[in-house]
Amino acid sequence: MKPFAYVRATSLQAAADAYAAHPGSRYLGGGTNLVDLMKLGVETPGALIDLSRLPLDEIRELPDGGLRVGATVRNSDLAADPLVRTRYPLLSRALLSGASGQLRNVATTGGNLLQRTRCGYFQDLSKPCNKREPGTGCGAREGLHRDHAVLGHSEHCIATHPSDMAVALAALDARVELYGAAGTTRTVAAAEFHRLPADRPEQDTVIRPGEIITAVILPAPAPGTRSLYRKARERASYAFALASVAVVLDLDLDDGGVGRVRRIALAFGGLAHRPWRATTAEGRLTGAVPHPEAVREAVDAELARARALRDNAYKIPLARNLACDAIAELAGPRPGSPATP
Repeated sequence: MKPFAYVRATSLQAAADAYAAHPGSRYLGGGTNLVDLMKLGVETPGALIDLSRLPLDEIRELPDGGLRVGATVRNSDLAADPLVRTRYPLLSRALLSGASGQLRNVATTGGNLLQRTRCGYFQDLSKPCNKREPGTGCGAREGLHRDHAVLGHSEHCIATHPSDMAVALAALDARVELYGAAGTTRTVAAAEFHRLPADRPEQDTVIRPGEIITAVILPAPAPGTRSLYRKARERASYAFALASVAVVLDLDLDDGGVGRVRRIALAFGGLAHRPWRATTAEGRLTGAVPHPEAVREAVDAELARARALRDNAYKIPLARNLACDAIAELAGPRPGSPATP
């Protein structure tokens, strides 16, 4: 047993001050990932600073029609919220496809974003891992990597980010609100919050030392926008994505019912060190009629950047099929309107 201090924060500034006062501190939300890593010896914090009792558990509608989701809102509560289910159905679906009901009842919005990779080499202290111990090497590259990254990886790390929620947030153009030690607040685009590994895989996010996630801001969806989350996994529940896709689609329908893409947002999960926003595919599809051939060509252009390893090339066609099927479903006929492509 490794001893550690425990501090129950009474305010954001008190939490930031406690973090600065205890070297090697970690903020504690639901603890569904951090406590597991402590049991394995992967995380050895000098102190746990408990944020769970701070007033950050509210889902609030904003004047422009968006939502502000507090950092300690539980995943199950967020998935069940009527405004989320109505305006952001892909977010609700993404949350419900992650973990188990028991874990979703405890896991928080902020903690979900900060969860660490489930790579077996990261979790096993007897194996080399640059993310856990920089400079020791990446055991997965020549080892077991069937579930690992095909996009954006480096020689230093091929792990994937496990969050379903983060993929949905990337496609929704959400922003992450952060509170700094000096009492300052800033926001970061959810699609840019997590880092690619490059030569610093131990840095999962762009969060600065001592910063606290206070909320996620969801912009108001445009009228008529459709969204969908699809996930491929090895069993029906309690499994991480082999590949997943989040799509937000806004079609401009002409008098004949033919739709052109006014706006599309496409993000992949399970393929990279962070949710992968498919900007190349988005650019090709914007202004186009989403015929299956056009969609496939756009998605293929995005996935042309993939670099498969020995055992995970299957992820590329899997991701392609998920994206093409999801876009086809969203672009399909709408109730009371002529058929669209």
